Amino acid sequence: MNRRRSVLVALGVAGLACGCSLQGGTDVAGNALPAPAGQNASAPGLPYAGAPKVNDPLPASVLSGDPCTDALTAEQVVAAVGVSVAGEREDLAQTGPACAWSNHWTGGAVGVSYTVNTHVGLSGVYANTRPQSAVWRVLPDIQGFPAVAHAGTKGGEIPIGFCQASIGLADSVSIDVSLTLGQSKRNTEDACSLIPQIADMTVTTLRAKAGS
Repeated sequence: MNRRRSVLVALGVAGLACGCSLQGGTDVAGNALPAPAGQNASAPGLPYAGAPKVNDPLPASVLSGDPCTDALTAEQVVAAVGVSVAGEREDLAQTGPACAWSNHWTGGAVGVSYTVNTHVGLSGVYANTRPQSAVWRVLPDIQGFPAVAHAGTKGGEIPIGFCQASIGLADSVSIDVSLTLGQSKRNTEDACSLIPQIADMTVTTLRAKAGS
């Protein structure tokens, strides 16, 4: 068992999600800006709202598949949630495909959402989610891709044991990963400190799909 796997399993983790159905998530879908006509990864005007530029983007086609099979390998799912479990699709019409994996014994869940329908990538997150989030942290780049962690709604209670990260894979597309800790760890561990491990696994898998 490698270090990443031992850390996550020990925490009783099961939670990468789109932030729509898992507790306390910030729903980027409801806030994202519409895409200007013809906008793409190299379009002028991207990024904006303070979002960082993605200097070495992945092709948007890397997010063309099913996140339940493409975002995390079977081994990574076990590493993250502690059990072998099939993902469940939880697509969001305004953002794109999404998948969640749940561990019913620990009460945790993991999920990945592809933000491909807004065509503005992290710019939409910076413009809309940032002002509304109770927690907002700029994370170290995930394998060269800019990332932020966020949770809750400003003025409301900070969700316990939950965090979501948004990672820009290109200026026009991003992914959301969210982490819900198992019941036994929700009051003792910081989900936003652990979510980079989940994001790193997802980016590793998507980069492999892109052949990079």
